[in-house]
Amino acid sequence: MSILIYAESAEGKFKKVAFELASYAKKVAESLGSTVTAITFNITDASELSKYGVDKVLKVNDSKLANFSAKAYADAIQQAAKKEDAKLVLLSSTTDSAYLSSLVAVSLDAGFASNVVGLPVSTSPFQVKRNAFSNKAFNITEISTDVKVLGLAKNSFGIVASSSNLTEEDYAPSINDADFAIKIESTEKVSGKIAIADADIVVSGGRGLKGPENWGLIEDLAAALGAATACSKPVSDLGWRPHGEHVGQTGKPVASNLYIAVGISGAIQHIAGINSSKVKVVINSDPEAPFFKVADYGVVGDAFEIVPQLIEKIKAFKAQ
Repeated sequence: MSILIYAESAEGKFKKVAFELASYAKKVAESLGSTVTAITFNITDASELSKYGVDKVLKVNDSKLANFSAKAYADAIQQAAKKEDAKLVLLSSTTDSAYLSSLVAVSLDAGFASNVVGLPVSTSPFQVKRNAFSNKAFNITEISTDVKVLGLAKNSFGIVASSSNLTEEDYAPSINDADFAIKIESTEKVSGKIAIADADIVVSGGRGLKGPENWGLIEDLAAALGAATACSKPVSDLGWRPHGEHVGQTGKPVASNLYIAVGISGAIQHIAGINSSKVKVVINSDPEAPFFKVADYGVVGDAFEIVPQLIEKIKAFKAQ
């Protein structure tokens, strides 16, 4: 069973999820006695993928694909899958890949399982473990089609080094103009900050901060930890922070290694969106805040007293 992965990138650089996907694919390939091929878009040097077990890269370089287009990217991926006779196609669970996955599956007449959280439970029959009910439960899904498409849940497998002898091939799939019915006119990007989607650590603030003038508390803690900053929905609704920082079920999903919630009570929609984070720390003055029920560590107290002390301790620890 040949394996094809979509190695996601932005501005000519691979995203962290590309390396996690490659690591996952390599492990599956070892159990199947197969190889791993990656498809990339507008990447000049793909050699970094050799560190994570990728054997071959199909490099698509086309100015038409400078901006993400779900239909065009999906067409290119399905053509690559057919070219390589791939029976297993792997994508991540980022926003872009979530758009892609179903299109790729339909074009390949393949069964599709999203939010996969582990290696296949069985390869005959082919079964995978998945998150379900907003990460509150798991299920085992069996795929019986010849070609199978999986969407790997972010941060569910990790990045594992595994060197390979990588070969790179320029690849030019047939791109249909009809794939570009939706056009991007402009893109607004935040520079100089760690992206929430790629962050290992996220520091998030809620209404407990009492006002936007106190947001420096979140930024200082994030700076000390090398973390991304985020917020709850009420904070973005009030205009304290941009909507791009809103995390939760109705905002951006978070699956970081460490998630710190400051002054967030823990509405069910917020918890559902960050529940995949591995370690959750809550700082809140209300001991009855719902967030404490799902937290790995909880601190009851005034954030304006606790967070500055925490920052000092972190800086002192790093200085040692």
